[in-house]
Amino acid sequence: MAKRVVFLHTVSALVGLFNDLSRELLAPVEPIHIADELLLKLVLAQGGVSPFIFQRVADHVIAAERAAASAVQCTCSSISPCVDAVQPLVSIPVLKIDQPMVDEALRLGKRIGIAATASTTLQPTTNLVLQRANLHQVTVEIEARLCEGAYQALFSGDTQTHDEIVRQNLRDLMARNDVVILAQASMARVADTLTAEERRVPILSSPRLAVEHLRRVLEQIPN
Repeated sequence: MAKRVVFLHTVSALVGLFNDLSRELLAPVEPIHIADELLLKLVLAQGGVSPFIFQRVADHVIAAERAAASAVQCTCSSISPCVDAVQPLVSIPVLKIDQPMVDEALRLGKRIGIAATASTTLQPTTNLVLQRANLHQVTVEIEARLCEGAYQALFSGDTQTHDEIVRQNLRDLMARNDVVILAQASMARVADTLTAEERRVPILSSPRLAVEHLRRVLEQIPN
């Protein structure tokens, strides 16, 4: 029987992306998706994770294990802080979306720019960079940048304004850093619109790196 992976999303629009990545990188693993948009709405409203968010993530992860999942992949940086608390509750791996991206950034340079459009993803990503840098015993300089106004523009349907704000912030970050990481997977689409000349340093996005890491984790789990 094929292994089963549960993807825990806070935005239902990401289901298609991770289905595509699963077909490309994980076949014949069976992907199952849980899209709980209440999680992100509450995180944004509260300015961060709360005990209820931890409990709700734990409920999803425990349900995934009972449904015979081999692993759970969280796909939202805003709930990454929940993973460390939830992992001891189950015997299957629970993975953060941004950890492989952060580890790759640390491999590429010591001056790391972080771009986010939602404030609730900026601090968890920054904290993870510091945590992983400490683990790897490297010293880093971090420039964390909130793309002011981008999220509000996107929420109001003004994609053009959102994209231009993000592009300008990425250009600024690339000018001063060895590598730039995107705190939200949705920003990768905008990064892809930059010309080769503009991309002076690597810009990393989490989905593909996370699924490649997930594949390696699954390979270590007996059938």
